[in-house]
Amino acid sequence: MISIVIPIYNEEEIIPTLIDEIEQSMAGLETEWEALFVDDGSVDGSLAALLHAQSRNPNIVVIELSRNWGHQTAISAGLEHARGDAVVVMDGDLQDPPAVIPALVSAWKSGFQVVIAERGKRGEGLFRRICFRCFYRLLGWVSDFPIPLNAGMFGLLDRQAVDAITLLSETNRYLPGLRAWIGFPTKIVMYDRSSRAAGEPKQHFGRLFRYAFDAIFSFSYKPLRFSLFMGVATAIFSMIAAVVLTTFRIMGVGIFGGPVVVGYTSTLVSILFLGGVQLIGIGILGEYLGRVFDEVKRRPLYFIRRVHGGVERRTGLR
Repeated sequence: MISIVIPIYNEEEIIPTLIDEIEQSMAGLETEWEALFVDDGSVDGSLAALLHAQSRNPNIVVIELSRNWGHQTAISAGLEHARGDAVVVMDGDLQDPPAVIPALVSAWKSGFQVVIAERGKRGEGLFRRICFRCFYRLLGWVSDFPIPLNAGMFGLLDRQAVDAITLLSETNRYLPGLRAWIGFPTKIVMYDRSSRAAGEPKQHFGRLFRYAFDAIFSFSYKPLRFSLFMGVATAIFSMIAAVVLTTFRIMGVGIFGGPVVVGYTSTLVSILFLGGVQLIGIGILGEYLGRVFDEVKRRPLYFIRRVHGGVERRTGLR
């Protein structure tokens, strides 16, 4: 059995086309399947469209969350309710084409437990493409273990891989990183990412920056090491500057051979520089401390209002 997990947030215009394409792709596989649409607190007609589709197709399950919990949390809810031997995860904006699903299933049947759909081309605008490229290069540099770059959540997980991810209870979740962290035999399937079928991107830049921070600070200690390096480099620079300035003062000449100016702007510059380095270090520590604070509270990842169709495997909370 193949499960398909799709988070939905205000995608009313796309849902009918999305479901049609999923049904066409799964019809060619000749296997039992289910599609779990996780409504992440949509405020348009997305839920009504999903319920209408569920009423005519028993393969569709609608998980209605209590509010908007975020993209990664919605996917986690879908993974916990998926019953398939393999689970395909994809976005609901048709940028992840359902036509790629047969290729993912084929790779899984050949023995790979994790199949990652990597983007050959992106359908976003130039500015977003540049931002994503910079993010993936930064992530590749800071990550403490290899994470496939230029790949979102679109892909397939074997049941064993799904169970491994659902055991991980951290609050600030970057699922592509968790998918790489659990291991298991992995294969890359290339595809071209299309532009949105309709509407505007629901992941605005504020959410994308938070998503990037979760990726960096959840899987790397290098920002902390960078803070330490900046502190050591600043201390060395300050000692060298102190020796140079003292020597010039004893010689009675100013910097660059000019007149000696008492209380010149280098004092202000050095204070601002040291203050900036300290704030960088405090900010990096704050990012890690904030995530520790989220984890020790041990709050549930989400609450479910209702599950429409399928077999409800949970009590409505995680």
